[in-house]
Amino acid sequence: QVQLVESGGGSVQAGGSLRLSCAVFGYTYSSYVMGWFRQAPGKEREGVAVLDSDGRTSYADSVKGRFTISKDNAENTLYLQMNSLKPEDSAMYYCAADPRWMTASQALGPMLHSLGYWGQGTQVTVSS
Repeated sequence: QVQLVESGGGSVQAGGSLRLSCAVFGYTYSSYVMGWFRQAPGKEREGVAVLDSDGRTSYADSVKGRFTISKDNAENTLYLQMNSLKPEDSAMYYCAADPRWMTASQALGPMLHSLGYWGQGTQVTVSS
């Protein structure tokens, strides 16, 4: 049974930082494409950052230079370091994974809604 459990969300002022964590259970972690996605009220879910099984990354233009995706294979955990946060970054953040081979760019965009496994989400609120 594949399970993804996010943590690390919270409330922060603009310019602040947060680090999200996604603990992974139930599969061979390194062979999956994994990423972070977010959804704000009234908006569609969008890709934030993805790490594919070859170690390549892809980021949404809106977060490039501010967010960094990484993983710790020993801890079976995916991270998202978020710096210089803006009010428009406020959203529910989800971790997702899929065992099929795909590029990070594909998972970030066209394959987003077909990714196989999702966490329950963690809320990020950035105040101005």
